[in-house]
Order: sequence, then structure tokens, then C-alpha cells
Amino acid sequence: MIEIEKLHLRQGDFRLSDVNLTIETGTYAVLMGKTGSGKTSLLEAVCGLRSIAGGSIRLHGREISSAKPGARGIGYVPQDGALFPTMTVEAQLAFPLRLRNWSRQRIRDRIEALAALLQIEPLLRRKPDRLSGGEKQRVALGRALSFEPSLLCLDEPMASLDEETKESLYQGLQQLRNQVAVTALHVTHSSGEALRLGDRIFRLEQGSVQTMAPEALQKITANGAGPKPPG
Repeated sequence: MIEIEKLHLRQGDFRLSDVNLTIETGTYAVLMGKTGSGKTSLLEAVCGLRSIAGGSIRLHGREISSAKPGARGIGYVPQDGALFPTMTVEAQLAFPLRLRNWSRQRIRDRIEALAALLQIEPLLRRKPDRLSGGEKQRVALGRALSFEPSLLCLDEPMASLDEETKESLYQGLQQLRNQVAVTALHVTHSSGEALRLGDRIFRLEQGSVQTMAPEALQKITANGAGPKPPG
């Protein structure tokens, strides 16, 4: 479970104040919000990539607000994937495991399992310049999952993908949810994305996080106030 209580975040003229959010273990939560609403800033604060001015962040009851990013037990998929340009896919997946001093055999076994789960076995020897946008995101997802994190955070993973590639990544994420008991916080501006993936849907607006019922979001989408869900 991830619990955010009374979180305050400031950067220049931008600020979030008194933000509260709870995500139960095993829940795939989607956080929606307009551009500039602060949803990425909130995600980065959870991951330890942005300092907070007050409040608390707890993961399975452990206070992590002051912990370094690598000590939080959180896997992070940034919008652009942020793959290492000179590393093969296999090395990308192994990198977090080597930092945690996993044995060679354990690393090999984990890479084999991840490659099968994400259907990237043929890509293991390739470097990022030989991958499509969707393949890069699958690799970034695999790297984030490699060390079996307590929480998976995804920042607009579909943003720069074409429709065909998005569909492939949707299927990959849905397969992941079916096979792995992952707790996730997925940030997006897309109502279609939220409806298709979210067990729970939240909306960040004017600095406040509100729970949004899928039925209400579907009604808004059907009335033309947002993009229609794919499929």
C-alpha cells in the first residue's frame, strides 16, 4: 500500500498543497490531470526525484519521504523510457540487479522471465537505436520491474506512441496485470487510457486528488469532453 498524506510540493510559482492519496496493494491506479496540473511532479515526489516541502509518503507502512530513490523499492518508467544508449536490452534489464548485488544465475533467470513476460526475447542483443518506440517502452517497463519493486510508477508511457504501438503496449500492460500482482501508479491525461487500465481512477485538479468513478468518466468521454477509449 502507498499512502500519501498532506503532501506539500513547491517549485517556483507552482505548488501542490495538502495532497492525500492511498493506493491499496495490488491495485493498478491511474492518476489523471491536465497538462500543468502537477501529476508528473507528484509522481516524481513519490519516486524521490523531487523534494517535498511537507507531508509524508509511506510504502507498506515504511516512511520513505527522505529515502534516496534507489532505496524506496519503486520501479519508475519515465515518459521517454530513458534507456542507456550504449547498453543492450539484456544489459538494461540487468543493470538494477547488479546494483543490488544479485548473483549471475539469479540475474539470468530474472531476465529470462521478464523477456518472456514482455515478449522481448528477440530484442535482448539489440541497443536502443535498433528498437521501435513501443519496444523501448517495453524494455523500460522490464527494467523498472526487474528487481520486483513494491510499487511501479509510470509517467505518460503512451504519450509519444502511434495508435498501433499503443495497442501493443496496452496488451503488454494488461498481460502484466494478469500475471503479476503489481501495485502501480500510472499518470496520464487520457481518459481512454484510464478506463482501459485502471482498477481505480483519480483526478488531480487544482491541487486536490479526487476519486473518479469509471461510470462518470465514461459519461464525460461519451459527451465529447475527453478522448474516447480505444477499442
